[in-house]
Amino acid sequence: MKCRRKLAYGRKSLISFSLISAVMVPNAAIFATPPRTPDKTVNCEILVVGGGLSGAATAYEGLLAGRTVCLTEITDWLGGQISSQGTSALDERPTQRALQFYSRGYLELRNRIERKYGELNPGDCWVSDSCFLPRDAHNILSEILKDAEKRGKGKLNWFPNTVIKDLEISADGKIINSAIAIQHQPAKGAAPLNSYTLSQTIEDAYTYADSSRLTKSIIRLVPQQNPKTATKNWYVVDASETGEIIGLADVPYRLGIDALSYLEPSASSTENDPYCPQGFTYTFAMEATKDPQPQTMPPYYPQYAPYFSYELQRLANFDLVFTYRRIWSPKKGQPTKFGGVNFTASQPGDISMQNWTWGNDYRPGTAADNLIYSRQQLQSTGQLQPGGWMGGLRTEALRKGEEKSLSYYYWLVAGTTDSQLGDGVKQPQPNHRLLSGLNSPMGTASGLSKYPYMREGRRIIGRPSWGQASGFGIWEIDISRRNYNDEYYRNTLPADMYRQLRAALAGLEATSVITGQIDPDKALRRTRSTIFPDSVGIGHYAIDFHPCMTETPPEKPGNTERAGERRGAGQAYPFQIALRAMIPQKIDNLIVGGKSIATSHIAAAAYRVHSFEWSAGAAAGTVAAFALKNAIAPYELVDDLPKYEPQLEALKRLLKENGNPTAFPDTSIFNQKWEDWK
Repeated sequence: MKCRRKLAYGRKSLISFSLISAVMVPNAAIFATPPRTPDKTVNCEILVVGGGLSGAATAYEGLLAGRTVCLTEITDWLGGQISSQGTSALDERPTQRALQFYSRGYLELRNRIERKYGELNPGDCWVSDSCFLPRDAHNILSEILKDAEKRGKGKLNWFPNTVIKDLEISADGKIINSAIAIQHQPAKGAAPLNSYTLSQTIEDAYTYADSSRLTKSIIRLVPQQNPKTATKNWYVVDASETGEIIGLADVPYRLGIDALSYLEPSASSTENDPYCPQGFTYTFAMEATKDPQPQTMPPYYPQYAPYFSYELQRLANFDLVFTYRRIWSPKKGQPTKFGGVNFTASQPGDISMQNWTWGNDYRPGTAADNLIYSRQQLQSTGQLQPGGWMGGLRTEALRKGEEKSLSYYYWLVAGTTDSQLGDGVKQPQPNHRLLSGLNSPMGTASGLSKYPYMREGRRIIGRPSWGQASGFGIWEIDISRRNYNDEYYRNTLPADMYRQLRAALAGLEATSVITGQIDPDKALRRTRSTIFPDSVGIGHYAIDFHPCMTETPPEKPGNTERAGERRGAGQAYPFQIALRAMIPQKIDNLIVGGKSIATSHIAAAAYRVHSFEWSAGAAAGTVAAFALKNAIAPYELVDDLPKYEPQLEALKRLLKENGNPTAFPDTSIFNQKWEDWK
């Protein structure tokens, strides 16, 4: 053990958590005095920001480790993707699913879904082996965390309808000392929560003052004092959907497209472009009915109608689209087939959740309409100033995403146009109704999900590491199954970059390629993902793109997807979650989970699905509890790699013993059989 690890956070970051200094490092987020004294102060050992799957998994492992966990969430539902974002269809790969090779908490989630309905797929959908109602997902996760709290003798402080407004960061910029949160509830005489869409309330939610709609409570979240050592240690975990805390704390991150390189050879641009992340989606639920229903055209429908399409001829069938993510089916229909896909026909009473690329995806790709503000935009809008944080999102983009989703519903039931396939393809389907209201599957008056499904947010740049002096990251070539033999890569990449690419993919022959002893095109391409010595979790999914659009506004007639964005799409090998991808630069007690780990734009297209989010959250919760117990900062677990790190190995053993795998079966540099994983 290194001597410095005997300190609470090591000599590299030694500082009292109670220190408050007026002298701050440049660009560090600082604590702004709220307009009134906080209504309460709450002690936490692990502060988790974001109640999605990654945040729930972090809390789950923290509670089982006996820790006091504070969990904040902007909506009133736990679960993110499977609840408040409405994408309650588990994205899984066949081999991993067949082997049930998942984190223990994710397995418990799947088991409880099956127990709730008596089957894993009550929707009889065909996109997944499990489609279910979003409102039930929140209830299931709530019970899972309650049971974990009881079993592990931890304590959960749950803060729904809560946002982080400010951070107090130490004078040297290395420690988050406290956070100020704003929790809201309906003002006296106002409509219940979820009566308004997110675009109508988000700016209010981040404002200290009460309003005609919302009454606010100001909460100061601080480290819990250790009674044995008198130290005040805690960890903050950014499990938010957009990388909110890394934006607020102003740690280095990427957003959108990464520039072309041998690590990202399918990139669509030779320069970084923060304004073209993947599209986001407001999902909604609709029900099949026996009789035609009255349908009201939204006033803004003509603006968005030119965008909508079934996309491909083999998908141009309403029943196929409806059953794709059908989340409830009380009576199974007759087996049918279209475009090579087998499914059961929809029946009255069936409920479908809609999440469609050329439907309710909203895909802005310019600085004039992007949703997630870049660092430059955060600076120009004053959000990096004390008290200026407003969530880091463009409200207008949220509003237009909401309008587009409701317009897509109208297109499904009444539309007769198709932007990609032409006239005569789309037929009206009036025997359906939008499910809206506070008791609807989405739990909102509008019928839209409480929060949009986010496929990509801010992604940290890890700390400098061997082989990646500019900061650790997981890149396209670390996971992609593409062989890169086609002429595009030979002709597009500069010769030196192409040789670097082939060397990086050559596995055991890499040195011979670099030195010129083997022709790059003749080197054997490894058939597995990169193996990370600091892996703390796993995932497997295809590299799946919902690209931004070329022009603004994205619904502009004749608009096209950004050229080259789908080039990197395709199958991926089973992959790992490196601990270095979860450790940001600058701040030592911040851990990143979920979609904001250090991945590239292309790799992020696979590192975003349900089981990955849980695995990353399980790792974050375990790392935080391990660091608190052993008085070691997470970065100290990996700062001597590739040398042997005994504490890192102890952490990995703990993860494995707890049923949280860090590698797929038979992972080895000598195992070249990963093509069998489907």
